[in-house]
Amino acid sequence: MSEQVDFQPVLLGTDFNCYGMARSFYEAYGIKSIAFGVTKLASTRYTKLVDVRIVPGFNENPGFVETLAAFAKTMDPNKKYLLLSCGDGYTDLISEHLDELKQWFVVPYVGADLFERLGNKEGFYEAAEEFGLPYPKTKLISREMVESGEPIDLPFDFPVALKASDSIAWLDVHFEGRKKAFILDTRAEFDALLPKIYAAGYQGNMICQDFIPGDDSNMRVVNAYVDSDHNVRMICLGHPLLEDPEPSAVGNYMVILPEKNDQIYQTIKKFLEDIKYVGFADFDLKYDVRDGQYKVFEINLRQGRSSYYCTLNGYNLAKYVVEDAIYHRPFTETEYADGDQLWLSVPKKIFYKYAKDNEYKQRAIKLLKAGQYGTTAFDKQDSWKQRALMHYAFHLMNAKYKQFFVQR
Repeated sequence: MSEQVDFQPVLLGTDFNCYGMARSFYEAYGIKSIAFGVTKLASTRYTKLVDVRIVPGFNENPGFVETLAAFAKTMDPNKKYLLLSCGDGYTDLISEHLDELKQWFVVPYVGADLFERLGNKEGFYEAAEEFGLPYPKTKLISREMVESGEPIDLPFDFPVALKASDSIAWLDVHFEGRKKAFILDTRAEFDALLPKIYAAGYQGNMICQDFIPGDDSNMRVVNAYVDSDHNVRMICLGHPLLEDPEPSAVGNYMVILPEKNDQIYQTIKKFLEDIKYVGFADFDLKYDVRDGQYKVFEINLRQGRSSYYCTLNGYNLAKYVVEDAIYHRPFTETEYADGDQLWLSVPKKIFYKYAKDNEYKQRAIKLLKAGQYGTTAFDKQDSWKQRALMHYAFHLMNAKYKQFFVQR
């Protein structure tokens, strides 16, 4: 069997991230991915690029391992099966069952100890402190602190950002006004919100941070691939110009301008190599005009939801993991991405209307006018039903922005 077809991507999740990774594999190797998940989602509902397998209970124990163990019995012995997560919950499950999964799959992930350290925000900030990675001023808030009724002292002024340290547990917490993350302008908002969070059943710590001023165009996103010897093979910077305004999706990027910044590249590269990382990593950063630093909010131990922007700009995500984990090709040098394609996940008219007018928007407009742009969603090689559904999803975003968008 030829080298180009002797492995099979197995993706965990059926969402937008899954579709972006499947496109990357298909473009690089002509391979259709297999994806396991618990429900059909629009991103992969009618795609020809993914064999979607829906298994109720797959996103928790024991269904996760039982499903993959049963699948392993059907695998072609002449192929290697590459297992990749497309969501935090699946990354958590991989870490928990890493040794068992490695019996059957190629699994390019950090071990349980490092996952436990980086997988929650407070552990990540401790690592950032140790390894010199800039991050916002932070206050850790526990359930006990809130339930004591004592005023919580903050070492910085309002506005503040508030988010759950345990982002996986947060997915199961529901109450009126719940958001992925909060920006609170006053002490009254802060004091009223925290009791609601713990009354809703959340048990973990909350992270309160000094809010870095500025709109979405001060954000940056970095995706990297680190090989089994802890070498950063590729690092790709994006400059978000617009985010999803829906409360449950705050932080999801909708427009990303390609950018290159050696300061960011070297800072992130050093951190990943020093901490002995393995696999895909996704960082969110924001530029702080007050001290001229790019400060990191978090690391996702997987490729980001919007990470197809890397592939779009000529740095195909699938290529790096396959070259390392499947073919064991030796590391030569780090590729520092420097692309020229604007990534969109909204209709162009939404970008024109809602993105803040500044030099970055003007740069993006030039790329649009030159035809140098693309999306994760629309692949001309995919089925017409898939493309039609994605066009409908794009159309619905007009109402979403009209309802939720707030310019800060």
